[in-house]
Amino acid sequence: MSKKIASARISEKSSQLLQDLNNSLPFDKVLYREDITGSLAHAYMLSEQGIISQEDYAQIVSGLNEILEEIESGLFTLDGDDEDIHMAIEGRLTEKVGDAGKRLHTARSRNDQVALDFRLYVQNNTRVIAELLLENIRTLLKVAEENAETMLPGMTHLQHAQPINFGYHMMAYSSMFKRDYERFMSSYKRNNYSPIGCAALAGTPHNISRRITSDKLGFTAPTLNCLDTVSDRDFALEILFNISTMMMHMSRLSEELILWSAAEFKWVTLSDRHATGSSIMPQKKNPDIPELLRGKTGRVNGNLVALLTVMKGLPLAYNKDMQEDKEGVFDSVRTAILSLQVLQEMIAYMTVNKEAMERACMIGHLSATDLADYLVKEQGLPFRDAYHITGNVVNLAEKKGVDISELSLEDLQSIDERIGEGVVVLLDNRASMNARQSEGGTATVRTLEQVERLKDWLSQQK
Repeated sequence: MSKKIASARISEKSSQLLQDLNNSLPFDKVLYREDITGSLAHAYMLSEQGIISQEDYAQIVSGLNEILEEIESGLFTLDGDDEDIHMAIEGRLTEKVGDAGKRLHTARSRNDQVALDFRLYVQNNTRVIAELLLENIRTLLKVAEENAETMLPGMTHLQHAQPINFGYHMMAYSSMFKRDYERFMSSYKRNNYSPIGCAALAGTPHNISRRITSDKLGFTAPTLNCLDTVSDRDFALEILFNISTMMMHMSRLSEELILWSAAEFKWVTLSDRHATGSSIMPQKKNPDIPELLRGKTGRVNGNLVALLTVMKGLPLAYNKDMQEDKEGVFDSVRTAILSLQVLQEMIAYMTVNKEAMERACMIGHLSATDLADYLVKEQGLPFRDAYHITGNVVNLAEKKGVDISELSLEDLQSIDERIGEGVVVLLDNRASMNARQSEGGTATVRTLEQVERLKDWLSQQK
């Protein structure tokens, strides 16, 4: 006979190949703490409802707590031939407390048990990732506040476009991470419902109270429909989607850090603790951390697509395909936590090369739009006419080998005499940057306003 506890109907020993394919203990042992937590709550409910005796309950509690200590001390290793973490713990409990351990599984199935353990894991790690996002936002806000006057070229199509400040650029990523945080917390709230008590798919005839276990485990309430509950993995898909979106944002920031640290830019310098050398070129300092973060985005995207594909054609209720729901989530969660930790540290120790950024603002005629806006506002020209006049001014600057902000009034009026003396001041890059005072704009005063608003938001998060 197989060691499998759930083998009452099966008379032959399982094929070794079936066991190798079927056994999930090598990866779902990660859930040992959630499994014990869920079992303690279930046992408490069974005792409160008079389904098991107080004596059995006391033995179960004592045994489960001992097992937790054994696992964490290494005394009980989860590397045997048990089918999964649930059977491993239940088997060990029965060894320790006898019949009381056998009574623990009353009024539950592995279907609702695994749904509970996995949901607890996702909920717990959702909060961990959300807190790390807040730490990254705090770090970005510090950089933003310190660099609200540091000019650099704002770009579109990776071409110099308009002058902005580096603090403003960092606020863009702060805003992305704020949305990521809100996405995780929205998922946490939506998925904070208890599956335990649904049994295999249709509930149980035992006089259970799903409300007791729900309250004991900190859920908002029990789930509504048991058939849906045991086959639902939306919560797993949501954390995978949230991680993929967050990692996409991190990848965009990583790409810019890679570019900015290159010799052609030299806008930032990464700390030596966050860079590596070359095995053959002694002069090299490689931005391996942002490169790895950029690469790991593909990894977590793959985990999301994999689970979507597993779930797409499954009939209700539980199917063994759903054993494939965990490894990708475990991998993405580990990747997300480590990525957030290393990104926060890398940004905190990064050096901003302000002079290099500001020198770059003299390339690309960043204040050209200000000339067009001047002709519209002060001279009443249609924008398209102003646009073409400005284009001619840019061509003149190109011929002279200077930035548009370096042209004299005489140069400007040689293109169009309606260009007045005041425009020379407007074409200064810092004046151009600070002219953009519309809400959400790049003017230093607006950047600092954005910093304060996000600080206020941070103070309200719990």
